[in-house]
Amino acid sequence: MRERTDLNKRTIGVNFDNAENANIFLWAPLAEQVQLVIKDKDTTLELQRAEEYGFWQTSTSLLRPHDRYKFKIDGKDPLPDPASLSQPDGVHEDSEAFDLKTIKWMDQNWNNIPLADYIIYELHVGTFSDSADFAGIIPKLDHLIELGITAIEIMPVAQFPGSRNWGYDGVFPFAVQSSYGGPEKLQELVQACHLKGLAVILDVVYNHVGPEGNYFGQFGPFFTDKYQTPWGQAINFDDAYCDGVRDYFIENVLMWFRDFHIDALRMDAVHAIKDLSATHILQDIRAHVDRYMQSSGKSHHLIIECDLNDPRFLDGEDKNGFGMDAQWIDEFHHALRVTAGESRTGYYEDFSGIDSLAKAYKDAYVYDGQFSNHRKKLFGKTAAEHGGSTFIVFSQNHDQVGNRMLGERSSSLYSYEMQKLLAAAVMCSPFLPMLFMGEEWGETNPFLYFVSHTDQELNMMVRKGRKAEFAAFHSQGEAPDPDKLETFEQSKLQWDLLDVDIHRTLFQYYKKLIELRKSHPALSSGSRVNLHVYVYEDENSLILKRWEGAETIYCFMNFSKGQQTIRLQKDLGDLTLLLNSSDAKWNGPNMAENATFTGTELSLQSESISIYLSKNE
Repeated sequence: MRERTDLNKRTIGVNFDNAENANIFLWAPLAEQVQLVIKDKDTTLELQRAEEYGFWQTSTSLLRPHDRYKFKIDGKDPLPDPASLSQPDGVHEDSEAFDLKTIKWMDQNWNNIPLADYIIYELHVGTFSDSADFAGIIPKLDHLIELGITAIEIMPVAQFPGSRNWGYDGVFPFAVQSSYGGPEKLQELVQACHLKGLAVILDVVYNHVGPEGNYFGQFGPFFTDKYQTPWGQAINFDDAYCDGVRDYFIENVLMWFRDFHIDALRMDAVHAIKDLSATHILQDIRAHVDRYMQSSGKSHHLIIECDLNDPRFLDGEDKNGFGMDAQWIDEFHHALRVTAGESRTGYYEDFSGIDSLAKAYKDAYVYDGQFSNHRKKLFGKTAAEHGGSTFIVFSQNHDQVGNRMLGERSSSLYSYEMQKLLAAAVMCSPFLPMLFMGEEWGETNPFLYFVSHTDQELNMMVRKGRKAEFAAFHSQGEAPDPDKLETFEQSKLQWDLLDVDIHRTLFQYYKKLIELRKSHPALSSGSRVNLHVYVYEDENSLILKRWEGAETIYCFMNFSKGQQTIRLQKDLGDLTLLLNSSDAKWNGPNMAENATFTGTELSLQSESISIYLSKNE
């Protein structure tokens, strides 16, 4: 791998210096000849082999910003640049030379907020607004600020085929999706967020590359047959010639932080990254990001999706860990959903309900060494040494909604009262809370799986795959066709629902929950020590007790469909009601008023949460 003496500039692909000369750097270790073909200029330039690691390079004033170009390897058909920043005509056509210095940044005074203060809002660019692009997000930022959000998480924007996709089929990791507005509009969105006090997380995919427009293998050994993955050949992080591949993805990480001012990356399914190197690629990324942060004086966070329940991903260098800052916890979601009534099938079979939820509150990993019936093996390891702000939890996200056959959100699966309880169960946890777009007003449109491959055979394969995946659920109807425009259109948010009373009230309820979390140290603390859970299995209820300093808060949750009487272990004394989800002000079924406990019994409304502040502890 190349030694980097300067982390403050991009040294892969096409980059322009201050004199607008194009400096070109391409990895093609097996090539005998590499040429740059500039469209509409009838110009072909020879690249020279660099001394090490299979790179080719040249500098020229003939290639200007916005010119279109391709690379020709050993005289074969020209190919778009694998490190392209812009593909305005799609994944098969010419790359566009883009000068990353075009934008005049005005967020120099922005400092990334501490990870512990993240309240995250996941969104998909194409379905978040009517315009389906970066520009359409900016007018909605005030809505997110009013709600109390501190960080948005953008689903992948790497160039994918067509204009409709979740983003996980991207084939140009450096190129920003053209239908969303391309690189300049992403920079403008990030700047707008920072000027309003919002951090930006970008979802990136380093475990595979999509099928259509994937020309990587024609440039070099980007893939290896050493491992099997759900997407075919694994990305080559540890086989022959892997140094150039590792360099490529490290460059990608640094670019987002340095050139787009992204605050954090969420790396998709890192358990699917295959790397047996002495230094794992995630450790390499961690080391380079640490060096960049030291150089820039800015802070950035590395967040992962990982279902291995392995704290090594979070452990520091002193334990030969990967040093990631935080991870998504699907197990909290699964335990919460089963507690709320989800059938114990598929990956839900490992979760018993209220007991699993209690363990998730206490231990983050529900499985930290026990036998998993779903996996047919002992699974997981304790993460006791990692605080609550190391974990991100949710009651909905793009996966858990969109991978249902009909893409149903909680608003279609649960009662209004249960939706409020689910939201509070997340917000009162010691973990970092994440909402999925539209959740805060009870969006009723589904979030379906959609694609727009230009390869019709590939579209047919996707349709067949979805149909086979849900073969057992045909009583619910056919799986929507991912390639149809209407599937995408059905997944768009209905912002006008905020004008409807019941949806507006739910928004105000979410706003109140976030306000409580921010204003009470016992709720905002990520301490997993200052926490106790009392489980009432027969009543499908629990009490979550959290404290910080002199403040103690009790959260009484009833997930059952009936009113429950809870017998407490002791008289809790004088309590002040902070929120009762069943109150009429939240369109609830009763007129609950501030109350104090007398004795050791508490009556809980069905599908409700009551949050109390103790005056005694």
